[in-house]
Order: sequence, then structure tokens, then C-alpha cells
Amino acid sequence: MKKKFKIEVDCANCAAKVENAIKQIDGIEDASVGFMTQKMMITAPDEKFDEIMKEVERVAKKIEPDFEILG
Repeated sequence: MKKKFKIEVDCANCAAKVENAIKQIDGIEDASVGFMTQKMMITAPDEKFDEIMKEVERVAKKIEPDFEILG
């Protein structure tokens, strides 16, 4: 499943760090985090998607505490 999310991230450097960390999560097939667009695209298996998204949020907030997934 490929899904797009509106996000809030404060800087391009933070977006790049979050993207690199998310790509390391087990089950992630692809990920992109755009500072300019304030969007995040995640590709992961349907059956694990919700579980993976919880880990995505945890990892992102560890790097950038102000990171938010808005929808």
C-alpha cells in the first residue's frame, strides 16, 4: 500500500534525517519526506501498515520532537 500524509516538519535537514530513519524501519518498501511540500509518502505491506505507521511516528518524533503527521 502506498499512502500520502500531510505532515509538519520544521526544516529540510530534519526532513532528510526523518526520511533516512524511516527507510530503515522493517517493512518499509519506500518512503519520502518533503519539507517544501510538507508531505510524506510511505509504501508498506497492507497487512502491517498500521503497525508500521506507529513505528514511523515514534522514530520521527525521536529525531524531531515537533514532527507531526496531520493526516
